[in-house]
Amino acid sequence: MLVPASPTYQNRLLASLSETDLAQVRPYLEPVDLPLNTVLIEAGQPVAHATFIEAGLGSVIVSAGEGDRVEIGLFGRDGFACPALVLGSDRVPQQTFMQVGGHGYRIGAEEFRAIIDASPSFRGLLLRYTHTFLIQTAQTAHANATAPVQERLARWLLMYHDRQDGDELMITHEFLSMMLGTRRSTVTLALQLLEGARLIQARRGRIRVLDRAGLEGTAGDAYGPAEAEYERLIAPLCRRADRPLPHHHSD
Repeated sequence: MLVPASPTYQNRLLASLSETDLAQVRPYLEPVDLPLNTVLIEAGQPVAHATFIEAGLGSVIVSAGEGDRVEIGLFGRDGFACPALVLGSDRVPQQTFMQVGGHGYRIGAEEFRAIIDASPSFRGLLLRYTHTFLIQTAQTAHANATAPVQERLARWLLMYHDRQDGDELMITHEFLSMMLGTRRSTVTLALQLLEGARLIQARRGRIRVLDRAGLEGTAGDAYGPAEAEYERLIAPLCRRADRPLPHHHSD
């Protein structure tokens, strides 16, 4: 399957590239389907590809004892897997998998390293993204330590909402409990509180956002710093309640 000569990229990083950088990157982009639960990066194993999500949601998780897994970061069309490649490492101790199926592009790790070595501007863009992702993981750690589950849930729903079109979020209680590092019963109660406030409508396997502004108010300081930094350094990310999600196109 060949990449069209001038595709319109949904991935914010690819869409931000100049024609000069695109000319270097495009020949190596391989379209790839990314179904639910596809493992992008296996913990402790050499990273085979850099993957740029066009649609769907990737989750970076830490595995604890007895099979417990906790999310430490998420990304979709705002980013790529895995930033460690830009930092000079060929592996990471966390797994990255698709928690919402979709599709994207990938580049072989060897070719990817050659491209970023040849293009300081592309490398700089990816380093700026890595900076924003580190802020996101720091915010997640802070929220997990200090914020009530209801606030953390609102933040997570907003982050998912930012990375897709439409208001239907395809997610199960089981996944949410892993994302938030808490029990399913606790997640169910938090969902009921948000639904009672008419911020969301929860159904089996999906959640519909009804009141974006209300969710932002509930999330409080847990949501916003990483998103603001992404907008400052790369492109708008937030689907703010007062404006639609922006679309970006390659030159």
